[in-house]
Amino acid sequence: MSEPRSAPTIGQLVLSKQLQGLRERAGLSRDRAAKLLHVAPATIRRMEMAEVALKVPYVQLLLPAYGVTGDEGTAFLQLVDEANKPGWWQRFHDVLPDWFGGHVSLEEAAKTIRCYEPHFVPGLLQTEDYARAILTYGEVGRNDPARIERHVALRLERQSLLTRPDAPVFWVVMDETVLHRPVGSSAVMRAQIDRLLAAAELPNVTLQIAEFAAGHHPGTYSPFVLFRFAIPELPDMVIVEYLTGALYIDNTGEVAEHMEAMDRMVAHAESARRTKQILADFRKEL
Repeated sequence: MSEPRSAPTIGQLVLSKQLQGLRERAGLSRDRAAKLLHVAPATIRRMEMAEVALKVPYVQLLLPAYGVTGDEGTAFLQLVDEANKPGWWQRFHDVLPDWFGGHVSLEEAAKTIRCYEPHFVPGLLQTEDYARAILTYGEVGRNDPARIERHVALRLERQSLLTRPDAPVFWVVMDETVLHRPVGSSAVMRAQIDRLLAAAELPNVTLQIAEFAAGHHPGTYSPFVLFRFAIPELPDMVIVEYLTGALYIDNTGEVAEHMEAMDRMVAHAESARRTKQILADFRKEL
């Protein structure tokens, strides 16, 4: 049986979907495909759901049965080899929760990331000291400074995607609560506001504040992140985090509801220009 791993790479997600599509176009059931490999049908399902890594010998046996041979088959197998290479974030496997590896993988591949955050500055926009303060007093801390520093390093490395040549669009709606919740010292908060002001100047980043005075809005429940991809095989996805994990949602109806809520929040929150002024005014008070 293929080896399970903490989180699939985007390449594995895409190839798993493609392998399922090839099987269906060939008119083969999962039971029939399983017999070709002498495995249980559940193994085929796990391969197609990217719950396990794709093993080259398995794929070599399946492709001819799916009508994929010659150069096309060779190219597919090369893609499997490439996709099975670990993502950079797997260097942090010692501190990276299984559920969060998928989050980082989706960030890396997304063309658009839309985020609602009612509690803290999103991780992609946190300063080193702000991140360290949150991690120190959160579940990660556990009185283990070395573990905290590994988490801080991971968070900072994730942020490089916002300034790379093919950077995704990053659109954030934050509750005003984020500004009024002290994290670390006043100096830490001042530096964090400066970081937000600098990020708001990036052409691919839009930052909006949902002020208290505006009242209730559609997202007043929990933080969530929306991902959209340039790869046709990957559907839009939503991640909703909770204390010890996260829900990964790709059901079309549920994703559409989150997108509608985000659109209404964007219309409800202050404009990006007004948000910059709010941040600048708040900075003066610190």
